[in-house]
Amino acid sequence: MLCARATPAAAGGGPENVFLVVNPKSLDSLTIANYYIHLRQIPAGNVFYLPWDPKADGASIEDFRSKLLNPIIEAIHSRRLSAQIDYVIYSSDFPWEVLLESDFKKFTNPLPVSDESGKGDLQQPMPGRPTLSKIITPVGSLNGLTYLWQSVLKGEADYLDLQSNRYTRLPDARQKDMPTLGFRSAWQFGQHGELVGSQGQSYLLSVVLGVTCGRGNTVDEILQYLKRSAAADGTHPRGTIYFVKNGDVRSEARHELFPEAVKELEELGVSAQIIKGTLPMNRKDVQGAVMGTSDFDWKASGSTILPGAICEHLTSRGGIMSKDADQTPLSEFLRNGAAGASGTVTEPYVIKQKDGGFLRGQPKFPLPEIQVHYARGCSLAEAFYQSVYAPYQLLIVGDPLCRPWANIPKVKVSGLKPNYIVKGTLSLSPAATTPSGRGIDHFELFVNGSRACLCKPRGTLTLDTALLPDGYHELRVVAVESGLIQSQGRAVLPVISDNHGRKIEVKVASKGVIRPDNPLIIEVNSPGSIGVSVLQNSRIVGRLAGEQGQIKIQAADLGSGPVRLQTVGLGQGGPSTHVMALPIDVSVETSDKNNPQSPAPNP
Repeated sequence: MLCARATPAAAGGGPENVFLVVNPKSLDSLTIANYYIHLRQIPAGNVFYLPWDPKADGASIEDFRSKLLNPIIEAIHSRRLSAQIDYVIYSSDFPWEVLLESDFKKFTNPLPVSDESGKGDLQQPMPGRPTLSKIITPVGSLNGLTYLWQSVLKGEADYLDLQSNRYTRLPDARQKDMPTLGFRSAWQFGQHGELVGSQGQSYLLSVVLGVTCGRGNTVDEILQYLKRSAAADGTHPRGTIYFVKNGDVRSEARHELFPEAVKELEELGVSAQIIKGTLPMNRKDVQGAVMGTSDFDWKASGSTILPGAICEHLTSRGGIMSKDADQTPLSEFLRNGAAGASGTVTEPYVIKQKDGGFLRGQPKFPLPEIQVHYARGCSLAEAFYQSVYAPYQLLIVGDPLCRPWANIPKVKVSGLKPNYIVKGTLSLSPAATTPSGRGIDHFELFVNGSRACLCKPRGTLTLDTALLPDGYHELRVVAVESGLIQSQGRAVLPVISDNHGRKIEVKVASKGVIRPDNPLIIEVNSPGSIGVSVLQNSRIVGRLAGEQGQIKIQAADLGSGPVRLQTVGLGQGGPSTHVMALPIDVSVETSDKNNPQSPAPNP
């Protein structure tokens, strides 16, 4: 008996839920992606290579739709991943700002302009929304517009609304049973943030791993904070989250929300303090920081940011990454060890609420509750997007999967061991425990990164391996905890399928660490194949006509760092008749064009 088809309401986020977008024209983008894939075990089929001019750090909304967003959504659909992708993550060297002037011109009822004094036109509210006074500026962020992808692709003005994000957890009685919630792209949210069956809004969590242009970070800095963030998962850190209070309007905008956040954190057993000043001074335990200042020097503070921390400083130009910008950029937090930081990519202006409603603080910046959502076990991306009303201008950079307080299940699988040769029907009996003892909601089986089926606890995951090509496959059994956050844990089980008698032999002349100026030579023999392809994740990097021969790949084209290649013998009857060789794992040395201090891959 086969297990149930995969239509779960799992949240919490994991590598199987990520769609990683990489710029193959950029060595930095390739290198950062290589390390992130390695650190986070991103499935090969969840990586999308999308070319973009690395020197173009801005884009028009037309180019963003046609050259980035549309191809990404189409690739997710064509790979049949729509039911499982919750995160669209950009590596580096994509445009951090998107110019929206043409959208403003075409809106028949354009959104209004008013100033912080409340003078000027008011927005005509969406149904059920309060009337708000605000300034709208025609610039958006790469990840903010990706998050709001449905409205952006349709060219609808509501992606600019100050409460466009219904995933934000509001102080609304209709959300009292879900004050913090995991995320699924399949969920639809009503106008008050409640889950609805249809006719609601759905989103895609989106974060940029690193910005290497202008005022961004070096490749080495990015790799270091990504490595620290991955190691922070499930550690339940004992540091302190600081809410910094001063007379600056950037700070005053959120003061009234500090006490509530501190109270909620303390109830969770997480240390939190409201302090006066510009930033924490001489504190060696900064597990998070909510600040309000235009300029700061973190090193001069004498404070230490601990792994997994979210730090941000509500200021107008913190997300503007061009060299000529003023104010301290978000990259300063990341340089000093934060897991994630954010800033707006244009002047957002002081926005004041004119009428009633639930809008609190600055709607284009995270509310202080970001730290509460995070401490309840959410991923970094889930914490950010639950705490910002209008994310279209907010650039979020860091590790979206970081989850220091997650209740991560430990998974065991009976019926299979790694690297077993399998035939016919395979039955797996999964079990898992959680640190809190909360229990498991269900298990999911992924085959080569694609979700195949699920079962409830004490059930069986069943797979007909005869439907797979012969050769190497990666099975993942994912346990999803019970509750609103639904954190995930997994067991990864490589297997060799042998049902159709197909064979492939692969020999590699260069193993281990290779120089970027050297070729990687692969000798292949695949009897009966009409050709052979070598893939780096989802892209073909080498080909061979016929069943036998030599494939030469220039190492520099792969990017630096840990690289996994998959060699596939192509059968005459389509994918089911292919044969998959064991993966080739190499590490490409750092090029002189890249940062010489990039860390070596983890063993």
